[in-house]
Amino acid sequence: MRPVLDRLTVAWNAGDGAAYGAEFTADATYITYVGTLYTGGAEIGTAHQALFDGFLKGTRLASEIVSMRLTGPDAALVVTRGAVHKGRPGRLDKIQTYALARRADGDWKIAAFQNTRNKALMEALSFRLQPATRPAAA
Repeated sequence: MRPVLDRLTVAWNAGDGAAYGAEFTADATYITYVGTLYTGGAEIGTAHQALFDGFLKGTRLASEIVSMRLTGPDAALVVTRGAVHKGRPGRLDKIQTYALARRADGDWKIAAFQNTRNKALMEALSFRLQPATRPAAA
C-alpha cells in the first residue's frame, strides 16, 4: 500500500499531473480541503497539472502515515497528516483519508481521497469546552 503513496509524492514533487492522476482509479473521488470535488484519475491529473503550472509550482508534498488497515482482501484505509511546502516543511496541518483498492495485477490505486485542514486553535478550544470530544489519538 505504501508504494502508491510514495508514487503520489514523487509525482507531486515533480509537478507531473498525469503521473499524479495515474495513481487514482478511473472513477475515484477526490475532495480538496476547500471542498472541491474531482472525479476520476484523468480529471484529478488535469486539475493538478493546472495547479502545478500555477500557484503550486515548485511545491513539495510532506506527509506521515497515521494509520493503515485492510478493510477487506482488496480494500484498505490509510490516514495521513500532510502539508504542501516550498523550502523546509512546516507543521503537517492537513489530515487525509485514502480509500485504496487493489487491482487484479496486485497494484494498489486510490479510489477515494478526502483532505481536511486541521484548525488547531478551534480544535483546542473545542476540547477545552467539551473535554469528552477529545479523541484518544489526540
